[in-house]
Amino acid sequence: MQKLQSQGVHHITLVGAGRQTSIDFWEGVLGMPFIFEQPNLDKASESHLYFDPGDGRLITIFTDESRTPVKRRTSTDPGCVHHIAFAVSRVTFLQAVARLDERAIKHSGVKDRGFMDSIYFEDPLGLLIELASYRFEPPAGFTHADVLMQAHKLRVARGDYAIAEVHLADAIQALVERRATLSEDRAPKNPY
Repeated sequence: MQKLQSQGVHHITLVGAGRQTSIDFWEGVLGMPFIFEQPNLDKASESHLYFDPGDGRLITIFTDESRTPVKRRTSTDPGCVHHIAFAVSRVTFLQAVARLDERAIKHSGVKDRGFMDSIYFEDPLGLLIELASYRFEPPAGFTHADVLMQAHKLRVARGDYAIAEVHLADAIQALVERRATLSEDRAPKNPY
């Protein structure tokens, strides 16, 4: 047997209500450009809206004008989606509480996740949305996943409960130290 190797999220499709509800939320609140629309090719009564979440991938919504928003939390039963997290820059994250408050959108406030900060709120149809902002930038040539995997290894080796900022800093250093150097001794020094 061989794996069916994934290379990233292609798109996520959600069931929406009316078209304008989706446009107002995905573009009007989260700033995702509405890039195209076509019929749902499997169900003629629905339209298929496409939004760019900021990385060139897609969030798509099946809309139907006969459906109205149901303002209750979507199911969290096994097999259901708990939430969708979107990356935001630090400067946007620092404005998120005020910008949600000005729309009277109920939210969690800032949650400390050790390696990132998060804010949670529901979309108009009850899907939990997370705005997430990493506390670090990976070294050039590495990804956030590379840093997190290295930080996890350090956390486990040290017997710590969860990834903290010290694990991230040490993980970044360890990844950079994989690169070649002309120095014979890469140990920390105090030149003062």
